Amino acid sequence: MKPINFLLIFLVCLALVIFALENTQTTTIKLIEGIELEAPLSVELVVATGLGAVLAWLFSLWSRMQHTIGNFRQMREIHSRNKRIQELQEDVERYEEELKQRDSLPVAKPVESTEANAS
Repeated sequence: MKPINFLLIFLVCLALVIFALENTQTTTIKLIEGIELEAPLSVELVVATGLGAVLAWLFSLWSRMQHTIGNFRQMREIHSRNKRIQELQEDVERYEEELKQRDSLPVAKPVESTEANAS
């Protein structure tokens, strides 16, 4: 993947250089009312391309940050659920132990009442 990225970047830069060599005439840029700049067309293109690349990079960082925050929240929720599962498993083991202890106790025989013995 890196060779493909390098090739794409190289081709874009080569196209910019060729464009810059062919377009050296000056043009006027109006930024806001009353502010105008004159520069060669190639310089304007390079600046515009650079601004576009910086904005794309900032958007990429913003998207990655949102994705990282989302992953952090999911991992925290998974950790919380795993902790709750562990607690429930410990409860089940404790209840099984209590049931085993109850089963091992002798069964109490019903005591006959003294009135039944007297008859």
